[in-house]
Amino acid sequence: MGQVGVPSNFTQSVLGAGATEEKGENARMSSFVGAMAIADLVKTTLGPKGMDKILQSMSRSREVSVTNDGATILKSIHVDNPAARVLVDISKTQDDEVGDGTTSVVVLAGELLREAEQLVGQKIHPATIIAGYREAAEAARGRLEGIALDHGADAEAFRADLINIAKTTLSSKILTADKDHFAQLAVDAVMRLRGSSNLDAIQIIKRVGGTLRESYLDEGFILEKAIGVGQPKRIEKAKILVANTPMDTDKIKIYGARVRVDAIDKVASIEAAEKDKMKQKVEAILAHGCNCFTNRQLIYNYPEQLFADAGVMAIEHLDFDGTERLALVTGGEIASTFDDPEHVTLGECDLIEEIMIGNERMIHFSGCKLNEACTIVLRGASQHVLDEGERSLHDALCVLTQTVKDSRVIYGGGWSETQMALVVDELAAKTPGKRSLAMAAFARALRALPTIICDNAGLDSADIVSRLRAAHAADPQGARTGVDILTGGLGDMRDRGIFEAFKVKNSVLMSATEAAEMILRVDDIIKAAPRQRQ
Repeated sequence: MGQVGVPSNFTQSVLGAGATEEKGENARMSSFVGAMAIADLVKTTLGPKGMDKILQSMSRSREVSVTNDGATILKSIHVDNPAARVLVDISKTQDDEVGDGTTSVVVLAGELLREAEQLVGQKIHPATIIAGYREAAEAARGRLEGIALDHGADAEAFRADLINIAKTTLSSKILTADKDHFAQLAVDAVMRLRGSSNLDAIQIIKRVGGTLRESYLDEGFILEKAIGVGQPKRIEKAKILVANTPMDTDKIKIYGARVRVDAIDKVASIEAAEKDKMKQKVEAILAHGCNCFTNRQLIYNYPEQLFADAGVMAIEHLDFDGTERLALVTGGEIASTFDDPEHVTLGECDLIEEIMIGNERMIHFSGCKLNEACTIVLRGASQHVLDEGERSLHDALCVLTQTVKDSRVIYGGGWSETQMALVVDELAAKTPGKRSLAMAAFARALRALPTIICDNAGLDSADIVSRLRAAHAADPQGARTGVDILTGGLGDMRDRGIFEAFKVKNSVLMSATEAAEMILRVDDIIKAAPRQRQ
């Protein structure tokens, strides 16, 4: 018999007022439901025939964005469920690490938890499920490494691989209609980087007007500014001083300061002194021997006039990004004091000129010191199309830079998932005990990805995926069969040119397994109320 006066739930009596707790079954159910809801939310965006979502912000501006990028969708929604937050975080990590596969990783984690829920219902302990999932993931990863192809040594074959990867990545995005054009653009841009993964050297400029197909790659750097009045419009062999300095030096800026004078000519002398200060500063800048001066802040009329007289092009009010990027691609340093010309590195490029894109003037720097620098100019019907186009292109660029580092590729279209599921099924058949049930569940979760791709395209997923399984089981080593969405059946992935980066798939597999494991371990959710003000 319980003691008199002792509450049955001890934890509740220890927690502060207003805190709530969910234990055991309830906590687990709440976690599973939250994670599966998030997976179902982005599930329909998977694959070449995935749908887009309209996200409308509830802020005053009521901004709307249309996207099918998993990370963007999940970043934009406010989630209250703690397990759902875990999935949002893995999609964010996937986006930062490899740039693509953000939807796949959430969907795979969601499917693993859907299977785990069934197993927990059959009274199998979460620790057993986790042990089974661990072994299955290792087996799947081993298979993935075994079937990856590597053409890193053969430049031509590797470039073909890169173009196929870019096309496959762009297939599920808004750029799918012009994927050949954009795949070439992306590969050209990444090949210029020569193995560096610094995407800052690739600038993307979006201009409304024209169609997506009119987008092009410009070898050089484009600054979204116009050249000042009365200044040289073209400079060859440019020496650029990149600065971040206020040019209205020593105006009396103290808030609330008043200057009293007893005669009007004193005002003139104050102004003359200020002008003289400005002139001294401009002379100090010209002493660096630059023929182009760019400043992050305003330059004002008088200094601009002095620069024009000296034949120096002055460009004012670059945004922060523009200043940083200009310094990067021209090999200069950002200067803010000008007393010591020897220790300031000037940026260099062959030619600066004014160009028109659409109906706007811009400044084009060609022959930059950092030869990798290039600009992709995106054209499109509306700002929404351009934003989504930029997100798609960014995904492709990220995947390509990762592939240049790790040149292994695998076939797409559900091929790798089927191969991994085969190995896991074999392992489950050999494993005694309840762990084998968890392994079989892991294989089912892997096969769910091609199933969802078929469902999103309106195909008969049960029929296609069972035929896919049979084709791989008949020839485990040599089969190259995958789902071909365009013909609505199966196809040879090599002939169709459907390739994916090994790094993306590997990251999806490991991140999803870890996230599912983490959520499975939960058996208690405590929500603490904020401390009340006294």
